[in-house]
Amino acid sequence: MRHRRRWRDHHRPVDRAPAGTVLIESRGLVVERGGATLLTGVDVSVRAGEIVAVVGPNGAGKSTMLQVFSGDDPPTAGEVVVGGAPLWSRSPADLARLRAVLPQQVAMAFPFTVDEVVRMGRAPWSGTGAAEDDAVVAAALADCDVGHLSTRPFPTLSGGEQARVSLARVLVQQTQLLLLDEPTAALDLRHQEQVFGVVRRRADAGDGVVVVLHDLTAAAASADRIVLLRHGAVAADGPPHAVLDPDLLERVYEHAVEVFPNPTTGALTVVPRRPTRSPATTAARTGAR
Repeated sequence: MRHRRRWRDHHRPVDRAPAGTVLIESRGLVVERGGATLLTGVDVSVRAGEIVAVVGPNGAGKSTMLQVFSGDDPPTAGEVVVGGAPLWSRSPADLARLRAVLPQQVAMAFPFTVDEVVRMGRAPWSGTGAAEDDAVVAAALADCDVGHLSTRPFPTLSGGEQARVSLARVLVQQTQLLLLDEPTAALDLRHQEQVFGVVRRRADAGDGVVVVLHDLTAAAASADRIVLLRHGAVAADGPPHAVLDPDLLERVYEHAVEVFPNPTTGALTVVPRRPTRSPATTAARTGAR
């Protein structure tokens, strides 16, 4: 009887936190590896119902922060609290029901089919019933536009197709916290917008989403808050219009930028400032007469 009670507890549903509840929070986070300081004094919180984009130059600490938040990389100092308890006090099974992680790259050693790869995300909920699993998997395949690939071996897919399948595997985990590392990096324009649409719907339904992005314009259009990292520290944390300040971005990225509102949506657009080409120069380069 004791064994069966433990099994039921292991597969019990996780209560969803109401909108606005802090799902994960770092306090004084420090990560040092090989004599280098990758993160220093990082204080970041993510609430139910919001999308937080983490941006910054190469080497700023974005992926390191996500790895620590996921529980895959312990910090040197500081703490991370998830679901109201210290992250490192959670068992792997607990974490699998609290947060889902999409790393930059997903490698499969065996030729699992797309359907099999996506169903791996249901492992934390094994025993809930085949009908529920089938419905959740079918919805994720449709959301990520990979249903037509369900019988294909994963290694035969293009990089963009693999990225969408990997996201579907994350979605079927049905956690309230999503940690996504560059989910649109390998995607074409249409599928980028599909992914942002899926993420927005999850946040509107009460999930908290942390997404690492390089595209500042995409971050402005999709995120409720932006965390800007520089040299492992938080340079700014706030709504897009507050963080995407051209002077601040120029200091952080060490390159001049232009920031202006989209004339249709009002969302900020960020582009690098480039030298203006004269009509004569353009004509000469294109061979125009």
